[in-house]
Parts: sequence; C-alpha cells; structure tokens
Amino acid sequence: MARTPSTQRLPIGSPVPSFSLPDALGKVRTLSELASGKPLVVVFACNHCPYVVHVRSALGVLAEEFQKRGVSFVAINSNDSLQYPDDAPDKMPAFAKDAGWNFPYLVDATQEVAHQWHAACTPDFFLVDGTGKLAYAGQFDSSRPKSEIPVTGEDLRRAIESVLSNSPIPSPQIPSLGCNIKWKPGNEPNL
Repeated sequence: MARTPSTQRLPIGSPVPSFSLPDALGKVRTLSELASGKPLVVVFACNHCPYVVHVRSALGVLAEEFQKRGVSFVAINSNDSLQYPDDAPDKMPAFAKDAGWNFPYLVDATQEVAHQWHAACTPDFFLVDGTGKLAYAGQFDSSRPKSEIPVTGEDLRRAIESVLSNSPIPSPQIPSLGCNIKWKPGNEPNL
C-alpha cells in the first residue's frame, strides 16, 4: 500500500529526536553514538515491503560509498512484527546481510521513534547534518517497484553531497513513497 505524504513532517533545520534502540541481537545503539558530529542517514525500513526490497541493494552500495567519507547510516524497523512476522527481529540480520547493509539495523518495538521522527512509510529517509539538525527528509530516488526507472539513490545522494560540501539541499524534497508503517492496533498516528 502506497502512503499518502504526511503533512506532519519534522521541520528541516530542526534538531532531530534522540533514540536508543537495540539491534536484533540486543546491542543498543544511540543517535549520539551513531552521529557523533558526523552526518547520519536514518532509514525507516522493514524486511517485507516491496519498496524497501526494490532499493535495498542500492542503499547498501550508497552507504558503503559514503561511509568512506565519514557519513553514518542506520536503519530502523518500526513495523508490528506480530502482525507481519517477516519483519520479526530474528529475520533482520539475514535481510541486512543479503542487502549489503554494513550498518546497524535497529528494532523500534514500541514504535515511539517512528512517531517522534514522523516516519510514515518504508522506506522513509532522513539526513541529519553534523550538528544534529534535519537536513533532508525525502525519497531515495524516483524509481519504484515494477518501474523502468533504474535505482540510483540520486535524491539522497544529492542531499548527502550538499551536506558534505555545506551547500543548500536541492529543492524540492520529494517525500518517500512506500508501504505504510505497520502500526500496532491503537498506535496509528493522527495525520
């Protein structure tokens, strides 16, 4: 199911909410540890969404390229794994490995972090600058499953390059499109 872009987005230039989340093996990672004064890409993702599956390998390649340049990456799975067992934490390490993700893939079991970041879909991309402020909230690129458009990561790439060169982020920032986050019953955001 494709999402409707949320009108309640974190304002560009605002400080981003902190988080402390475990990976599938229980190792807790924090925003401050992952960013530590460097740009950070935060991706709300999951295992089963065809939109995530469509970009996952290209995201792994892009992350590897920019990690060499000091950019950190983290993926966060906020889906209700009871209703969507393919997104269960025990399946996350294999998914990340197959995708070439050499960065943490964390579990937001309470969905609190997704709420705080106003994440609406999977994948949903956020770029935090080195000062901890939101620089970009948008799509990976304009490719979609079953489209003829190649997956390049062009939009996110331009945003990262802009942050690294202290240049303005190109406009407009086109919201991500993907499957709605699978909220636990009663936990749906008020949009």
